Amino acid sequence: MSASVNQTQAETRSAYVAGVGCYVLWGFLPLYFHLLSNLGVPPWEMIAHRSLWSVLWAAGLVLIARQGGQVAQVLRQPKTLGVLALSTLAIFSNWTIYVFAVNAGHVIEASLGYYINPLMNMAAGALLFRERMTVEGKVAIGFAVVGVGIQTLALGHLPIVSLGLALTFCAYGILRKQVKADAQTGLFVECAYLALPGLFYVLHLQASGQGHFGAGVTALLALAGPATVIPLALFAWSARRLPLSALGFLQFIAPTLQFLLGVAFGEPFTPLRALSFAFIWLGVAVFAYGAWKRTRVLAPA
Repeated sequence: MSASVNQTQAETRSAYVAGVGCYVLWGFLPLYFHLLSNLGVPPWEMIAHRSLWSVLWAAGLVLIARQGGQVAQVLRQPKTLGVLALSTLAIFSNWTIYVFAVNAGHVIEASLGYYINPLMNMAAGALLFRERMTVEGKVAIGFAVVGVGIQTLALGHLPIVSLGLALTFCAYGILRKQVKADAQTGLFVECAYLALPGLFYVLHLQASGQGHFGAGVTALLALAGPATVIPLALFAWSARRLPLSALGFLQFIAPTLQFLLGVAFGEPFTPLRALSFAFIWLGVAVFAYGAWKRTRVLAPA
């Protein structure tokens, strides 16, 4: 019994480490896309190379984990392939919104979406997986709703980028939780779905003389593979071992780093936008307090 408990605790600790790692990497990702943009690479070409190179790295993870047999098994399961097709659509939509937002100078608005997402995860956990929502959780969601409302006033329209990023990534997390396959296997199938369209678009750009591959940024474009796969693999591995609410709590790392980068990039941050973020941060603080309180209660057990 003791060995089993120790093994479970060790796996939980590893899941938290993986979760922190993926969100730190995502937090600094705008730097990569800003660099490519400054070198003249347009958003769709970034996304195409991201789709193309990711499958090679995902295949490498499958080989390292010796999960070739599991991949073959998943390929014979239409239902699992269907769920992975939906999760692929969710993460591709998230990539597209994010890359265009960063290139258009909306890193701060993108960070708002990833602040909202953990609270959305918590609501989804309560609705779909019957995870208990605490009073602190309800208050946190209330603050987030007010924050989004104020952000709407500040922008003059709904924060489409923020809401789009939050919804697509929440959907991705929910769908991946339904896949009965290891993280590396599911990620490889998702990348395989995207690889062929990515390859066709890259070849089209190269044939028409519009591509940047081989034009001094080859290594940077190929870096899209590990920059995409490594944090996704860490996320997928931790997502299957942590409740959505716990995973959402860790996700506050990424938007904080992104927000600071957006301010450093000189993006406009008006008093009204500051007020909207104040409400979001209040929600984060309440949520964090609730998580800390639950930890204190569970620690003796």
